[in-house]
Amino acid sequence: MRFIDLFAGLGGFHKALHALGHECVFASELDPTLRQIYQENWGTEAKGDIRKIVEKDIESIPEHDILCAGFPCQPFSKAGKQLGREDDRGTLFDEIVKILRFRRPKYFILENVPFIAKHDNEETWRAMKNDLELLGYTVDQELYSPQDFGIPQHRLRIFIVGSLDGLQHFSFSEIDKQKTDFLNIRNFIESNPVNAKSLPQANKDCLNLWQEFINNIPLDVKLPGFPVWGMEFGATYPFEDVYPFVLSDVELSEFKGNFGKSLKGMTKEEQFANLPSYARVEEKFPDWKQRYIRYNRQFYKDNKRYINDVVKRIGRLPSQSWQKLEWNVGESNRVITDYILQFRASGIRVKKVDFFPSLVCTNTQIPIIAWQERYLTKEEGMKLQSLEGIKLPQNDNAAFKALGNAVNSHIVELIAKQLIIVPANNLPTEKAIKINGTKVIQSLTV
Repeated sequence: MRFIDLFAGLGGFHKALHALGHECVFASELDPTLRQIYQENWGTEAKGDIRKIVEKDIESIPEHDILCAGFPCQPFSKAGKQLGREDDRGTLFDEIVKILRFRRPKYFILENVPFIAKHDNEETWRAMKNDLELLGYTVDQELYSPQDFGIPQHRLRIFIVGSLDGLQHFSFSEIDKQKTDFLNIRNFIESNPVNAKSLPQANKDCLNLWQEFINNIPLDVKLPGFPVWGMEFGATYPFEDVYPFVLSDVELSEFKGNFGKSLKGMTKEEQFANLPSYARVEEKFPDWKQRYIRYNRQFYKDNKRYINDVVKRIGRLPSQSWQKLEWNVGESNRVITDYILQFRASGIRVKKVDFFPSLVCTNTQIPIIAWQERYLTKEEGMKLQSLEGIKLPQNDNAAFKALGNAVNSHIVELIAKQLIIVPANNLPTEKAIKINGTKVIQSLTV
């Protein structure tokens, strides 16, 4: 059957449907670098801005049986501004609707972040589903992550399917039967690959400081399960009913800021520069922020005698994000380099070696395989997105951005296999195989 691949990226949909014997007759991708990569990987020319194509030349989109689209997720992501369809990229869903209305493909498969179903108190999703149903499609949706199917990446996404012939033949429960609890992350990690990017010395020195911090805490003292905000160690600025923004410089001079630095004798601007970035806000701190500040100050008070010296050196680290630690491994081994790490804006995240965090479209959050003192490679990233064997942009930043935006091909294949009913007259009767290097035609007729 014939399919089109919208917002095609690296071609996760293409790989899945091609593996099932379907033919791509049209693809679109805004990024010129990815258009070139798509051509090299799949032998299909990817067109540019789908909005311009739909507006001026919708007839150029061929008739097809299956529409696939991992439309831009940023408008609906919790990590973004959550503008939804008010964002220019959010309106790209409307382009999908226009193509569905014009070409009437029998099936569609869409992918997006799970928050799309909750955005604006679910009003966004209700409007989208209504648009699809008004076109005559029966619609269903489910949340899946690669880790559900033995691929060690936590990447929850919503998959939306539709059919003009109803969905009596389809059930996500059949796909659920493919789930497995077996995850072996070591099968996805190479041993010291030569092309891996090593962790810079400055990052290693930062981790050594935090390791010293951990080593100084007695074993009978539980490591914080809340984010460790080093700036709060010694700080006394108010953060509950009264907070820095509403105080004058004279009032604020009575308190201490980052790592106990006195705010006395400073201008208001200088005082703010010596406060944590999350404290430089014009509105009252939310409850969760107040709670974390309270926990950190109490932890420092209880353990100051053990950690005071190393805390002073943590305070000299070049970035506030390096002065924060997210210890997400509970009471496991207290050795940072035994785990998977990320240097994030929210802090240095330490997590268990069970599955990778979601690949995202920024190279600053590439997972770190700490015991090998290196970043995840592009090849390992392709495995996590079930895109083994394809070409990626040569530039690491562009490659990981593309992987972060990609759809997991294996999940798409599982869904498409259940959703798409191939007419009997479309089934191949033979296939070419190689035996000892010689092409042989094998009959598929029973």
